[in-house]
Formats: sequence, C-alpha cells, structure tokens
Amino acid sequence: MSASDVPRSTDRMLRSGMLLIGLLLIAANLRAAITSVGPVLGDIRTDLGISAVTASVLISIPLIAFGLFSPVAPMIAARLGIERTLGAALIVLAVGIIARSWPGQVTLWAGTVLLGLAIALINVLLPALVKRDYPSRVGSVTGTYSAVQSGVAAIAAGVAVPIADVSQNGWRLSLGIWAALALIAFAVFLPQLRRSSRPVPVRPRSEGGRAAKRYRSPWSVALAWQVTLFMGLQSTIYYTVVTWWPAVEQAGGVSAAVAGWHQFTYQIFGLAGTILCAATISRLRDQVPIAIGVSVLMFAGILGQLLDPTFGLLWISLIGLGSGGSIVLALALLGLRTHHHGQSAALSGMAQSIGYLLAATGPIAISVLHDATNAWAVPLVVMLGVVVAQVVFGILGSRDRLLGLRPDAVAPARETPAGEG
Repeated sequence: MSASDVPRSTDRMLRSGMLLIGLLLIAANLRAAITSVGPVLGDIRTDLGISAVTASVLISIPLIAFGLFSPVAPMIAARLGIERTLGAALIVLAVGIIARSWPGQVTLWAGTVLLGLAIALINVLLPALVKRDYPSRVGSVTGTYSAVQSGVAAIAAGVAVPIADVSQNGWRLSLGIWAALALIAFAVFLPQLRRSSRPVPVRPRSEGGRAAKRYRSPWSVALAWQVTLFMGLQSTIYYTVVTWWPAVEQAGGVSAAVAGWHQFTYQIFGLAGTILCAATISRLRDQVPIAIGVSVLMFAGILGQLLDPTFGLLWISLIGLGSGGSIVLALALLGLRTHHHGQSAALSGMAQSIGYLLAATGPIAISVLHDATNAWAVPLVVMLGVVVAQVVFGILGSRDRLLGLRPDAVAPARETPAGEG
C-alpha cells in the first residue's frame, strides 16, 4: 500500500463507521415512540376521557400508517435517494412526536399519524440500506440495529411511568422527550445526505437491442407472501403485548408501576432475543430452526399467563425472547431472500405494508374481545392461534430460497459496500 493510499483507506473506514453509527441511531427511533405509550395508556384515557377501543385505535394508527405508507417508501427513495428520504423521515418523526404531546386531541391524532408515516419510511428503507452497504453481513447488521431499537424501546417503556409521575406535564412529557432522539439521529446522519443513491432494482443493459427485464415483483411470488405473513403475525403479537399486556397483568392484581417495569423486562429480553438471533442467523443455511424456536417461546409465555398469571414476570420474559428473535428474523429475511437491494426494498415495502395492516388489527381485536367477554381469557387464546399461524409461515419463509429473476433478466452490477468508491 502506497503512502497516498493510507489517508484514503482511513477516510473510507471513517465514512463507513459514521454510516453505521447513523444507521444505529436511526434504528433507535423505531419503537421508542410506540413502547412509551402502553405504560401510560391509563393516564391518557383518564385525561382525555376516551374508551378502551378508542385507545386501541390510537395505538393502532402508527401500524395502519406503516401499512399505508410502506409501499410508497421505495418510490419516494427512487426520487430523493435513500439517505435523503431517511433524513426527511427523522424530521417528520420529531415533529409528529412533539405534536402528539401538545395539548388538544387534534394534535394528538395528527401527530400520531405523522410519526407513523415517518417510521414507515424508516422501516422499509433500513433493510435496503443494509442489503446495499453490508451485503455479506445482512444478518449481523440487522441483528445489531434490532438490538439497539429493542434496548431503547425497553428504556422508553421503563421510564414512561416514572417520568409521568414526577412531571407536571405527566404523560405528555413522557411521550414528547423522544423527539430529541430523532433530532440527534438526524444530526449524526446529516453528512450522509450528500449521497442520493436510489434503490433501482437492477442496472439494465441492452441485449440484442432489447432492454433486459428487471427482477420479478414480490407481489407475484409465494415466498414473498410467506415472509410478509410471518412479518405481520409476529408484529401482531408484539404490538398487542406492548399495548394491552399491562392491562392483562393489572387484571391479575399487578400494580401499574410493576406492569410498566414488566414491559421494560419484556423489551430487555427482546434485546437478548435479538442478540441471540443475530449471532445464530448467519451460521445456518436456512432459518427454520429459528422460526420454530422463537414461536415456541412466544406460545409458552402466552399460555403460561393464561394458566398461571402469578408467574407473570417469567411469562413476559419468554414472550420477550421470542419477540426479539422474531423481528430480527423477519427483517433479515427481507435481505436473505432477495438478490439485490432494490428487490429487498420492494419486498420490504410489501411485507411491511401488508404485515403492519395485519398487525394493526391485533390491539383493536383484543380490546373488542375483552370488552365483549369482560375477561382476558378469550383474547389470550386468540393470541395463541396467531402464534400457531406465525410458526407455519415462519417455516415456509425461512427455507433456503430466493425470490426469482424474470426469465430474461440480467445479473445486477456489483454492489459497492459502505466506504468504497
């Protein structure tokens, strides 16, 4: 290596390191704005005078936004570039969090929609960014950023009630402080906005005067639907637990503060699940054992709460381990089952659109079942059924297969990893 190559190599390493730090800070924003709501949901209902069903709709709005806006994320990125779209999403996220915490019901609902839009864009584009810049490390990088989002989500859930209790502004400050995290992530990621890479599915070239066709649309591939349904079903369990598990435990005699710390435990064990899954996922030719393992943990935790709620901390810990592993698996499959970061973005948009629309029904359906039966037994049985469906589609989507090319598609040009070029 010549002397002139040393600064260039150092510069590449620095840029790659800053990209990874920015990516991790962006990921830290994916759940905190949502997991901080469940522990103070009772305060929100009391303050605003809303019913349980209305509260569950409020929780589900971000998920509905994920479903509605996820398909347009690749289109926006195709015009603005992945980096600039992520930067804009962080600003929108900060505005949405602040608006949601502002006095008045109109700002509460409008802010919730805005933060849902912002997180939808980030949800879709982060896996594509990982596929593009870390093509040989999809599992480990996905696991790392999932661990970060789980860790911050745990903190958000754990401190929600203490902050609400010591502050005059109560739940509004408890939810609003997370706007600062979005602004910090934007500041760190700001240098990346000079890039404007677009998730083009393939760089076409002519063969015999005819442009080669691109990759097959994931909407027409059975494997893509299997990944999508696994994404949706595991998300259904996650967001139902985040929303209603404190109420489930309080019905069994647990205090609101303890139930809030159990949510913290849920997220901490979710963090452990993401780390274990990330350490395992790249070592397996297919991910079927992981799909089975995470689902068994979630099933055991829900069944345990149904049969013997006195061991609630154990049951929420098992569900947390399974949930943490399942989200890493779902996100990793978006890269592992595709040829190219453009195809990964398309599958991500599909999986997160359909998946989160499905997940949005979870908290609402559970609240309706609870109100109809005035108990939590039937909702918990329904959740067990969701986990059974989850393991079926998890097994199918975790087999060692790739979404196909169209018959006359050309191979993609070599991707440039982060820090090169």
